[in-house]
Amino acid sequence: LAVAAGNPGDVAQAQGQTPLRSASEFLSPELSADQRDELRNRGMLWVEQGAALWNQPVGTTGQACAACHGTPERSMQDVAARLPAVDATSGRLINLEGRINQCRTQRQNVPALAYESNELLALTALVARQSRGLPMNVTDDGLARPFVEAGRRLWHERQGQLNLACSQCHDANWGKSLAGNPIPQAHPTGYPLYRLEWQTMGSLHRRLRACSLGVRADVLDYGAPEYLALELYLAWRGEGLPIDSPGVRR
Repeated sequence: LAVAAGNPGDVAQAQGQTPLRSASEFLSPELSADQRDELRNRGMLWVEQGAALWNQPVGTTGQACAACHGTPERSMQDVAARLPAVDATSGRLINLEGRINQCRTQRQNVPALAYESNELLALTALVARQSRGLPMNVTDDGLARPFVEAGRRLWHERQGQLNLACSQCHDANWGKSLAGNPIPQAHPTGYPLYRLEWQTMGSLHRRLRACSLGVRADVLDYGAPEYLALELYLAWRGEGLPIDSPGVRR
């Protein structure tokens, strides 16, 4: 099965047979209100922390993010909507977390932040919020095409002791219920997001690791190439859906 040209995404979606549905459409009225109202959205606590970190001098250079980028409202407006993307210098696929850490190590001369650390979640939440309401719009051709293909293969590959593929839940059975929860189409519009189950913010890779664990497959490291490729593929499938980070989920 080859990746179809254009969007919406894969298989039936690429043929216009399946409407794209954001996970936000499956929220309860209470959680939907929590997500829309920034005074109720728990993820805004991380956005506020990110704003403080944005203006905080770091490292031996004493340089803050704001020194190069100014205000995030102006400079970061559509950044999250265009990631993951291939870094032209290294040829590596890089997501928002990777881009932030790239700036830290190459520009600010400070160590990279750990995945799921409050600091990295805060900065990604701040940057992602600047794309809220904008459509996901990643590049799927040129250097990105092999990564899209790798993500697509992983999406359709049966994994783990349960011998299940991502597509069996999120393509074939979306909208149905699993353990009392509706199954979404898995478009990553809300990340990083606050999940009640976690009682904290979390990245998309945390959710992917939970899915790997759920089907009793190998759980890969945060930032693993396989998860990055899958992240790009998911963003490509959901092209045009508006980003709604920080999301709130059950």
